[in-house]
Amino acid sequence: MKMEAIGEVSGQTIEAVTLRGGETEARLITYGARLTHLWVPDATGRLGDIVLGHDELAPYTQYGTYFGATCGQYANRIAGGKCLLDGQLHQLDLNEGPNHLHGGTAGFDRKVWRVAALDDHSVTFATETGDGEMGYPGPCTLQTRYALDESGALDIEMTATTAKPTIMNMVNHAYFNLAGAGDVLGHHLQIPAAFYTPVDEALLATGEIADVEGMAFDFRQSKTIGQDIGTLSSGYDHNLCLGPTMDGMRLCAVATDPVSGRRLRLLTSEPGVQLYTGGALSADIPGKQGQSLCRFAGFTLETQKFPGSPQFAHFPSAMLNPGEHYRHRMRFTFDALSPS
Repeated sequence: MKMEAIGEVSGQTIEAVTLRGGETEARLITYGARLTHLWVPDATGRLGDIVLGHDELAPYTQYGTYFGATCGQYANRIAGGKCLLDGQLHQLDLNEGPNHLHGGTAGFDRKVWRVAALDDHSVTFATETGDGEMGYPGPCTLQTRYALDESGALDIEMTATTAKPTIMNMVNHAYFNLAGAGDVLGHHLQIPAAFYTPVDEALLATGEIADVEGMAFDFRQSKTIGQDIGTLSSGYDHNLCLGPTMDGMRLCAVATDPVSGRRLRLLTSEPGVQLYTGGALSADIPGKQGQSLCRFAGFTLETQKFPGSPQFAHFPSAMLNPGEHYRHRMRFTFDALSPS
């Protein structure tokens, strides 16, 4: 475990922590409780960084990519930023045109979290919100814990409590590229989801839950990310509805890069996953080691409540009441296959 100061944001010191578990190594920073690097071995044993990010702190504050961040209070989109709680209408911050995205202009990704606990294999970041911050009732206390075990598996746990009835939907917004560079169109991806939630032209949930059969969103059998992406104007930015839990967790996704052989498997406690394939990424955004990014340079697996849940009673509830504990778990495991 290593901890160091890497700069300041708004006069607050930003610290970085490096964790190790097995052959896996992760680097995290207090700005946005964010995963900035994740080194895992390929089929030859060579370590490679499989998450998108930047070499320096400044670009994390300048670009709206959410690379590796803990996002909230309500990640994903809410039409018009309207939220009705206990008969009272709350107006949330509008930061994507007339709509609310990922908690607003000063969401959890923009907070300087503090290190609440630290050991060789785990770090817990903590922060708070004020009542009415970004329009949300509160105050709330928040924690995000990252842990690497001896097998190299990465566990992420996001928790929260509130003093007033509110909504909570925290996500981890890491972008993965198992090859470490280039686009991810050749990655193979399997997501065991029979349904998805359609969106309109503004990427807002319509309230429908639709069958993936015959659609580009059908990843029940493994296929390349690029196989059907051409049928979508901007690539994937859609919520898929996951199956039932077993011991509190659901199988979310299996992704493989056939060149390096790296394979990722994700379990989650949440009912949905936002698959985003980086359609808005471009060479204007700096990557690591002096490399520019490209369109489809990475994909996210943002496990979550469904987008727009506060406006649709038949979607999984995002309500959090005083005395309750919000808990969102993700478990990533990694291995490597012989490259094709």
